[in-house]
Amino acid sequence: MSRQLSKDTGAELAVRRLLHAAGLRYRVEYPVPGMPRRRIDVAFTGVKVAVLIDGCFWHGCPLHATQPKSNAAWWRNKLDRNMARDRETTDHLAAQGWTVLRFWEHVPPGEVAAAVQAAVELERRDHARSRGRTRSSDR
Repeated sequence: MSRQLSKDTGAELAVRRLLHAAGLRYRVEYPVPGMPRRRIDVAFTGVKVAVLIDGCFWHGCPLHATQPKSNAAWWRNKLDRNMARDRETTDHLAAQGWTVLRFWEHVPPGEVAAAVQAAVELERRDHARSRGRTRSSDR
């Protein structure tokens, strides 16, 4: 298990390459505001879009998760805590005004990148609209 990557996984790198090629700029391993020791895989801080790419084993994918037979109770507890932590992180970010996008590692990188790009563009439009209203109301 020590060889398992916790960051810069193949799925993350593939998605980041596609996002960069599309002209999007982002932060990698960005700290979750107000939650020590938690990170956002890909963060668009200006528009508050958080992208998290979850590994099927570690985060309990309903399609691909497996249950270790050795030390089963310990592993079940560990994986349940991981899933609870994921929900807590998502809820915390959403409460802070972030759009949270979670994807499983098995989702094709092109699909992930397209969904992320659409969400970032939507947030940018909404952000620009809200700034425009504020400016016009100041006049």
